[in-house]
Amino acid sequence: MFSWIFIFRLLQIPEFVSAFYYNISTCYYKISEEFHHEGDVVIGAFFPLHTFYSLKKMSHSTIPYYYLDNVIQYNFKNYQYILALQFAIEEINGNPNLLPNISLGFDFYNVRFTGKYIHINTFNWLTALGDGNYIPNYNCKKRNFTAALTGTSWITSAQIGTLLQLFKFPQISFGPYDLLLSDHGQYPYLYQMAPKDTSLSLAIVSLMVHFRWSWVGLILPDDHKGNKILSDFREEMESNGICLAFVKMTSETWTSYVAKFWENMDETNVTIIYGEIDSLEGIIRNIEQRLLTWNIWIMNIEHHVIDRADYFMLDSFHGSLIFKHSYRENFEFTKFIQTVNPNKYPEDIYLPKLWYLFFKCSFADTNCHVLENCQTNASLDVFPRHIFDVAMNAESTIIYNGVYAVAYSLHEMRLQQLQMQPYENQDGMVFFPWQLNTFLKDIEVKDKRSLDWRQTIDTEYDILNIWNLPKGLGLKVKIGSFSANAPQGQQLSLSEQMIQWPAIFSEIPQSVCSESCGPGFRKVTLEGKAICCYKCTPCADNEISNETDVEKCVKCPERHYANREKSNCFQKSVSFLAYEDPLGMALASIALCLSALTAFVIGIFVKHRDTPIVKANNRALSYILLITLTFCFLCSLNFIGKPTKASCILQQTTFAVAFTMALATVLAKAITVVLAFKVSFPGRMVRWLMISRGPNYIIPICTVIQLLICGIWMATSPPFIDQDAHTEYGHIIILCNKGSAVAFHSVLGYLCFMALGSYAMAFLSRNLPDTFNESKFLSFSMLVFFCVWVTFLPVYHSARGKVMVAMEVFSILASSTALLAFIFGPKCYIILLRPEKNSFNHIRKKTPSRKKNFPKL
Repeated sequence: MFSWIFIFRLLQIPEFVSAFYYNISTCYYKISEEFHHEGDVVIGAFFPLHTFYSLKKMSHSTIPYYYLDNVIQYNFKNYQYILALQFAIEEINGNPNLLPNISLGFDFYNVRFTGKYIHINTFNWLTALGDGNYIPNYNCKKRNFTAALTGTSWITSAQIGTLLQLFKFPQISFGPYDLLLSDHGQYPYLYQMAPKDTSLSLAIVSLMVHFRWSWVGLILPDDHKGNKILSDFREEMESNGICLAFVKMTSETWTSYVAKFWENMDETNVTIIYGEIDSLEGIIRNIEQRLLTWNIWIMNIEHHVIDRADYFMLDSFHGSLIFKHSYRENFEFTKFIQTVNPNKYPEDIYLPKLWYLFFKCSFADTNCHVLENCQTNASLDVFPRHIFDVAMNAESTIIYNGVYAVAYSLHEMRLQQLQMQPYENQDGMVFFPWQLNTFLKDIEVKDKRSLDWRQTIDTEYDILNIWNLPKGLGLKVKIGSFSANAPQGQQLSLSEQMIQWPAIFSEIPQSVCSESCGPGFRKVTLEGKAICCYKCTPCADNEISNETDVEKCVKCPERHYANREKSNCFQKSVSFLAYEDPLGMALASIALCLSALTAFVIGIFVKHRDTPIVKANNRALSYILLITLTFCFLCSLNFIGKPTKASCILQQTTFAVAFTMALATVLAKAITVVLAFKVSFPGRMVRWLMISRGPNYIIPICTVIQLLICGIWMATSPPFIDQDAHTEYGHIIILCNKGSAVAFHSVLGYLCFMALGSYAMAFLSRNLPDTFNESKFLSFSMLVFFCVWVTFLPVYHSARGKVMVAMEVFSILASSTALLAFIFGPKCYIILLRPEKNSFNHIRKKTPSRKKNFPKL
């Protein structure tokens, strides 16, 4: 391919493939723009093969609509239109089953891009209907004109149609389908062969959704087609979350594209260009001149890749994508092109120009239609594709189908004529052109797949990728397809590995206004901006987003939690203050150790039960208090382990009863001391209380009161198993709900009331003279007990989960330890370390005068 490029460079292919040539033979311009191919029935062909541009519009003095500074520009790729017409006619003329004994021919007229020239050519053709000598290069004889092929622009077809409809002349448009031309009230005899672009917007938007292009530009013609497709694009894009960065409407003349038109063009990497070849030629040229190589152009036309001398390697359209209707490839047409040469078709006025320009032939001095010094093996198939493509393009396919439509209509009309007048018209076919309209309308409404020349449907598109690096390669490679009739999700088919993107991109390009919000984030639309322009904000607690660009995060179910990245929900694990936990193990160990310590103290007191210090402090109450403290320590174990309904009830009842007995015992001790020392002259009632040990009845009375409170609690609103799914991340904590907060605080309030009562009694007897007076220790232990539980309440209500349970266990152990340490600690110290003080001799020596006041405890 590189060798071909350099060969054509050496051959000095002119800029724009065809332009204004200063050193070219005069024959190049003397050859007429129109020519005729003989046939019994003639089709008029109005194709845009070349045009004239006037730089300064210097008018000719005598010739109207002609300028002295005309610049001719050939588009040799459009020459394929003539070849498609020629190929179809040769196939039909060679088919004995279609129009037997009748040959088709055509008259070709070049279409210039001004209405004046179009009307002149159309009028010239129509005035030759009864006068055969107007069109040159053929003999005078009566001919049958049948229909006109017009295109590619809808404007061209409309302008020609306004003249043809006056004569009810059939007109077949091979340009893109246009709603305006489908108005049978305005154009009753115009038939459009091109499929409708009903699914083009859906196809292009599907491609953008596939590549996640959400920020694109749009260039459209400023006419009814542009407004219609703009509405279609907006509808499809809004439903798929795609936004338009800009919309630029082009005017008819490309010279009006000033600098302002190209502003903001760099806001996006993807731009859609929609329109017709003729109307977009100016803007295509501007894009190439500006070398906009960072943009991916998505087009509905196969623009002409033209050779330019200013940049060799880079091309603005390399990597761009083209959507065109899906046609079956015609391999016979490719073979036909290989046989085309000026000798085979001497009436063709463009072949001599092609051979002269590209194969360095020379025109004969006597006849401009005769070439000399030509290569023997010259053929169109050796041209690079950016100059001439041997594969039949969309417009050529429609022309091919249009010729067959005329042929089938003529065949049907011929059969009808033979049935009505079997013995007439044997030598030829005589008819008026308007008679063909009836048959063309019948063929137009038939199913598009019913005839061979209808090889496409409206909803199917091929996707082509332009390979033009280095510039001049000019390949259009099919990389995918789209079918609107396919099941959802299977409409778009792509071979991504075949796509060549613009050279600036090393991977699939991105075209977004804002970077995608990854998992764990959600989009927040910016005020006054398009929906594609947003910022990303993290999901709220326990909410996730596991996709990109989500607008709302999803809340995890109650028994699930969001991971740290907030991209997935996981099942929460069940948790409780277990013995296996370090905290649970520590608390259980402390409880058991303190229980063992209490049992040890009980053993000491039992062993030294007859010593003064044990007997002096009411031995029976001391035993009850120690045993009760043992249960206080052990009741804390009910709070550790997996909660059950029974354990929840036992937690509160054992705690309440055990501590009530302990406090009642302390209260009994304090009252006993007060009665023994504060009553100087005891009366009968006091003496009876002392002798009958009345203070000891305080224990069952207080316990029964607490049991009543607990009974009401358990009967009305007992504790139950509850779950805390919010306190500890990733865990559901199982714990015991108190059931009734009023009952729980009533139990605590009753305990604190007893503690205050015991403290008051002990405080009154704190200064009584006695060697083993424990009132000070009782008051101090009650003070600590009260402080522990008063402090417990705010901490308990602020804590959650296992910490709350641990706080209650800690309070039980702390308050119980205070009673054990401050009441029995000093006694154990004397018993174990200062045994000399625990004797009657020591007591007598210390208090001889107060012996008579000692009560018998």
